[in-house]
Amino acid sequence: MVITQRRKLGRSELEVSPISFGGNVFGWTIDENSSFEILNSFIEAGGNFIDTADVYSKWVPGNQGGESETILGKWLKQRGNRDQVVIATKVGNDMGVRGQGLSRKHIQQAVEDSLQRLQTDYIDLYQSHIDDENTPLEETLETYAELIRQGKVRAIGASNYSAERLGQALDN
Repeated sequence: MVITQRRKLGRSELEVSPISFGGNVFGWTIDENSSFEILNSFIEAGGNFIDTADVYSKWVPGNQGGESETILGKWLKQRGNRDQVVIATKVGNDMGVRGQGLSRKHIQQAVEDSLQRLQTDYIDLYQSHIDDENTPLEETLETYAELIRQGKVRAIGASNYSAERLGQALDN
């Protein structure tokens, strides 16, 4: 199968393949070499949209989180194809001593950590992985807006939000 189609992602300027590759397997069920092979095959087949998260794969004994982003970052550097790939990553889950949630302070540190692991200076799609009802939506959204102004993030999204809470975020 060769993927030739691209779709606009929401109201953003991002053009993505209709199939996204889920990177939660990197550093969990497949090692770095296998990850590179699969990523190469995905790109060669025409895919360009890769999803990961800072927490992937913290649940594996001995891992701390960030393993998926680290493998993806090494692959991007090796291939030299950052401008041809749309990278989506997420923030908000429990990262142990590195914190959790969607507060301004946590997002600012988490985005820097993700950028370093991904070996890039921008994230195409930065998503709230889980809702943080203890942080006002305004604080989270203002922080995201600042990251967009700084050029560190191109677009934002949400994962695992209730319809009501997502509606509230959209109203802000």
